[in-house]
Amino acid sequence: MQKRWVEHEVTDRQAVEELKRLLNIDEVLAALLVNRGVSSFDEARRFFRPELSHLHNPFLMQDMEAAIIRIEQALINKEKILIYGDYDVDGTTAVALVYHFFSKYHNSIEYYIPDRYREGYGISTRGIDYAAENGFSLIIALDCGIKSADKVDYASSLNIDFIICDHHFPGSILPSATAVLDPKRPGCTYPFKELSGCGIGFKLIQAFALRNDIPFENILCYLDLVAVSIASDIVPVTGENRVLAWYGLKRLNESPCHGLYALMELSGKKQYTISDVVFTIGPRINAAGRIDDAKHSVNLLIAPTREAARNQSILIDLKNSERKEHDLSITEQALAMIAADPGLINRKTTVVYNEGWHKGVIGIVASRLTEKYYRPTIVLTQSNGYVSGSARSVMGFDLYEALSGCSDLLEQFGGHKYAAGLTLKTENIPALQERFEDIVSQTIPDQLLIQEISIDACLKLQDINGKFFRVLNQFAPFGPLNPTPVFLSKNVYVCGMAAVVGSNHIKMTVKQDGSAAFDCIGFGLGQYLPLVKKGAPFDICYSIEENVWKEKRSVQLNIKGVRGTS
Repeated sequence: MQKRWVEHEVTDRQAVEELKRLLNIDEVLAALLVNRGVSSFDEARRFFRPELSHLHNPFLMQDMEAAIIRIEQALINKEKILIYGDYDVDGTTAVALVYHFFSKYHNSIEYYIPDRYREGYGISTRGIDYAAENGFSLIIALDCGIKSADKVDYASSLNIDFIICDHHFPGSILPSATAVLDPKRPGCTYPFKELSGCGIGFKLIQAFALRNDIPFENILCYLDLVAVSIASDIVPVTGENRVLAWYGLKRLNESPCHGLYALMELSGKKQYTISDVVFTIGPRINAAGRIDDAKHSVNLLIAPTREAARNQSILIDLKNSERKEHDLSITEQALAMIAADPGLINRKTTVVYNEGWHKGVIGIVASRLTEKYYRPTIVLTQSNGYVSGSARSVMGFDLYEALSGCSDLLEQFGGHKYAAGLTLKTENIPALQERFEDIVSQTIPDQLLIQEISIDACLKLQDINGKFFRVLNQFAPFGPLNPTPVFLSKNVYVCGMAAVVGSNHIKMTVKQDGSAAFDCIGFGLGQYLPLVKKGAPFDICYSIEENVWKEKRSVQLNIKGVRGTS
């Protein structure tokens, strides 16, 4: 699929020149900072040198005072507390964090993860009934609950209080809980709005520690879990999240909890970035809830010893292997379904349904179909008498808004701009296919249906030196709103090997007039081999990374695109 190369414009040339002078850095690096909202020396210092002191006071969050008072009351009265969370990475890390922390100060505490298939997402009646039948009087809900006003009312009728810790957008009615901790709720003036669900859980224990004179150092051990949630839930790596992710990755790489250490052993990597977490740790934690029971993931994350964690990680890894099998099989079936129907191929949306598909992996399949056809996608299957779906979008298009236009056809839906879940009746599938196609066709600009390579700056290869690379590395951790920089170099040429390796990856060595030679790898770009071997110069866009091979370290260009010179 041909991609659009889009070069960023520098918005404030004067700020670039000023930062270049103040920081004594390359102009390209200064421009990267300005385009990330960093335009002064103090802002640059906070960006490059995150400090735990930059974290906000948790009591700035609306209802935090009420939450801590209620928890303290429960501890004094020896009430039973149930820690309730979603079954994905964000939810299970949040449950592990809050449960492990409070279990140090309270014996009557358990955790509960709803079953993806029997209960679905969010607060469930079954979960509340479990709490009532077992004598729990307080439920702390993590990464869910902001739209569960009816469930909170039901719990209240059973004399069960709720503290909700969520980061999703609220509905028109806030739950009547003892406390609703959500920076996105109307009227909440908390300075940072983009915490993960686990991040909200961390703010809760931070507040409890502050109020009860528990040293801040005693809660830093949980930052590895917070970093995993930030990476896996694809929240912006800016502001407070940047601080949490920076220190969380440091914890992960130096002294992770036993459960995360066991998962890291499975992959064999020694140093983890946000991207490494997304592709190695996150899928394994998610697999338990997709295939079986997410409680297995929590058990792993709170494992008391490395031996217990290793034993639990073996089970998790088996679930991940099973998840991969379902994922690949269903993706093949869906691609065949689309290829066999010209009507589906020529649409601006993809909506596919098979009652036998495994509900736990349809979100992954939706992502794969979006990568293949690059258009808003919904994958549907049967679940508990209804049709359950996962939806994914393309960059720049608001999927949640499009689904809002289909709300009369849906039993429920929720999510974000780029990912959502939905439930509907079987008979409404044809109407959803047509309505969703109509809404997207009328609102999506054609250019958004062509995948974009966002290029930060044009760069000469000769400018990639040791200092440039060292400063560039300090832009990490990378993630949403602070992506790995992508550069464009024009008129380069092959000066050594150029070959296709592995499954259609291009490997080559390139130079530009006046530069040293750089090794390159382009994953999935084998089709460009004839172009680069012609002997004529060509353009490349790429990120810059460190390659480690047999203890030898070198700078490598990770190629994102190749094109002939214009």
